[in-house]
Amino acid sequence: MTFLIVSASPAQTLFTYGNYTADAKDFLKAYNKNNTAPAVDKTKSMRDYLDLYIASRLKIREAYNRGYDTLSQIKTDIENLRSQIVENYLNDPETSEKLLKESFQRSQKDIHVAHIYISFKNESGVADTVAAGKKINEVFEKLKKGEDFSKLAQQYSSDPGAKTNNGDLGFVTVFTLPYEFENVIYSIAPGSFSAPYKSKIGYHIFKNLGERKAVGRIKAAQILLAFQPGADDAFKKKTSLLADSLYQRLLKGDDIARLAAKFSNDYVSAASGGVMPEFGIGQYDPEFEKIVFGLKKNGEISKPFVTSHGYHIVKRISLVPVVTDPNNKVNIEDLKLKVNTSDRMQYAKDLLIEKALKQIDIKKSPYSENELVILSDSLLDNKRLASPVTINRATTLFSIGDQLFTLNDFIIYAQSWRYKPDGTGAKPFNQVMDEFVHHEVETYYRTHLENFNPEFNYQMGEFKDGNLFFEIMQREVWGKAQTDTAALESYYEKNKNSYIWKQSADAVIFFCSDENSGKALYDAVKKDPSHWKAASAVFAEKVVTDSSRYEFEQIPNATKVVLQAGTITAPLKNKTDGSVSFAYVIKSYPANLPRNYTDAKGLVINDYQAELDKEWIAELKKKYPVKVDEKVFEQISK
Repeated sequence: MTFLIVSASPAQTLFTYGNYTADAKDFLKAYNKNNTAPAVDKTKSMRDYLDLYIASRLKIREAYNRGYDTLSQIKTDIENLRSQIVENYLNDPETSEKLLKESFQRSQKDIHVAHIYISFKNESGVADTVAAGKKINEVFEKLKKGEDFSKLAQQYSSDPGAKTNNGDLGFVTVFTLPYEFENVIYSIAPGSFSAPYKSKIGYHIFKNLGERKAVGRIKAAQILLAFQPGADDAFKKKTSLLADSLYQRLLKGDDIARLAAKFSNDYVSAASGGVMPEFGIGQYDPEFEKIVFGLKKNGEISKPFVTSHGYHIVKRISLVPVVTDPNNKVNIEDLKLKVNTSDRMQYAKDLLIEKALKQIDIKKSPYSENELVILSDSLLDNKRLASPVTINRATTLFSIGDQLFTLNDFIIYAQSWRYKPDGTGAKPFNQVMDEFVHHEVETYYRTHLENFNPEFNYQMGEFKDGNLFFEIMQREVWGKAQTDTAALESYYEKNKNSYIWKQSADAVIFFCSDENSGKALYDAVKKDPSHWKAASAVFAEKVVTDSSRYEFEQIPNATKVVLQAGTITAPLKNKTDGSVSFAYVIKSYPANLPRNYTDAKGLVINDYQAELDKEWIAELKKKYPVKVDEKVFEQISK
């Protein structure tokens, strides 16, 4: 069994620890990810990080050796992450990049399209692909002889709208239609028509009626006077008169928002003053879009016009032109999101599976093809065997990697997928078998993605290592430092001279969510400090208070006033989030007073954790002796 594993540059060992090696490229990747600020001395910065990196690899290795990777919670967390991110990697990066560039190029123009559609279903609603094929070929031959596209659309097309619009779909642009149709349309020269295209529902011929530079997206407000179902000419005439009346009122300065709220039958936009969500080409009726995109300037109002929905009066609010700069990052990210969520990603996925079919070793087992068809027909249709066979449900048909697939696996698949989606009967046996193999290859690729995609493998490894690091640190360092009260108190007694207060004060610190609430609370506390609790309560969730003993450097003090009993420091604004903080000093203390255990506990826990960690790393280095290749380090540090 062989399959191709995509690999990066040759491994270069930076250091060994016991019988294990650490690759230089993995270290560099971690260093660059965690050290984004420019280093004054890069060699020193990398040396400092190397110490941290070695310590983390030692701890993770110990976690593996203890079997923490088999813990149920660790395995569950990893599987949950895998299921969340695997879809993001089931595409070929090269293909995705081509699709992105293609979508940008196509976004630069709009194409006026006409369409002839021949459904697989006949007038009785029964699927008849043979008859549909004959009809589309008949239409195609007539087009080649120069017959009029619009008349043929009116005569032949299965689209009911073609009887009135002659197959004219209006302008389309990228993402307007399904990707399969878009591909056909963007390959047609202006004035030309396509060869017949077969989709899942029928045959299609498209014609490029003309092209223009993309018009972008528009924001508009409308009044819609809708036709009631079955409206007669009298009702339509009455609606037309009302539309003309409203139009004249708008020309005299009346407000479209007020009129839309009162008269418009587009109740969604009417509730917003007639304003419609911003839209682009191909989202509405072609006639509607033709009028709206024909408005030349902001504020211009269309004359009343009619569509199948009723009479419209539209006011252009603004136009967002299409982005023409291929390096515009915001536009590229927007296109990337649209590409990733569109049907074209299935195209990218299919290409990836085609590559996988060439990479993955599929071994066919020896069996009689004729016997396979005979037994499959018998099992699927619950009928007697046409002739004796030597195979059975347990017979292996093929293997992918180390997985075997039997006739029974195929039967289970075929029971669900052997019929055509259009209801025209069963697919040919060979087609079902090919689809079965394709399905199992995709499943194999998905479940073994780490072997094919280095980035996915790296991310999964990083997450798994991170979970193991957290688990073993919790057991060996963090948990002990948090819960071993006797050890903490003993550590404090041995080192109590290290826990000395700098200048400090009992104080209340006020954290306000915004500048206005900060100023108002500051004024209230300054006016009556003794009632600071009541003053804070007025602002509810906008204010958080914290009262404790703080060293002077921990107290917000924008104007550097002397901190003494009764001092209220000036509000200090946080430039990052706009929050404001200030303090009310209740009592101040001189420097160099000893901290009792309670006051020092947070510091004691931190220091005790550091000591436990230091001792543990020393033990791990004895178990896994570390040797750095200084030549490799010197090479990468440059």
